Amino acid sequence: MNFFSRSFPSLNRLKQLAFRPRGVEEFFENGISLPTEKQWTGRAWRASELRLKSFDDLHKLWYVLLKERNMLASQKEEARRFHISKQYFSNKGRTQKCKKSMARIKFVLHERRSAWVEAQKLQKLADEHIAAAAKKEAPLSSTAETAMKA
Repeated sequence: MNFFSRSFPSLNRLKQLAFRPRGVEEFFENGISLPTEKQWTGRAWRASELRLKSFDDLHKLWYVLLKERNMLASQKEEARRFHISKQYFSNKGRTQKCKKSMARIKFVLHERRSAWVEAQKLQKLADEHIAAAAKKEAPLSSTAETAMKA
């Protein structure tokens, strides 16, 4: 352990964060253009799970999935460029999961938009109903006041 490590414990953390892929490096997984081994990936997001997320979370997730799709497209292009058979290298499953999740995000956002439009229509009808009821009551109350004065 050298002097800097003992004196500045956060320096190790800074070293870990020092290299983050930026630019073109983000199109490659772990800095490798083509993975050498099959990686386990999860499933696509369900619409029921996405309904629980906030708009900001859905927005962030959309861009994470977009970056994943771009990375997978880059890997597919690299495999084509090096004439690697689809039998040995294919990310079709991961690409489908990304597309499915992105489609479900769009579906959930469409559901929310439709519900908001419907709520606006109902609010407008309720406001019109209240205004009509107020118009009907207004002449009666003024007539009642006139009758009481007489």
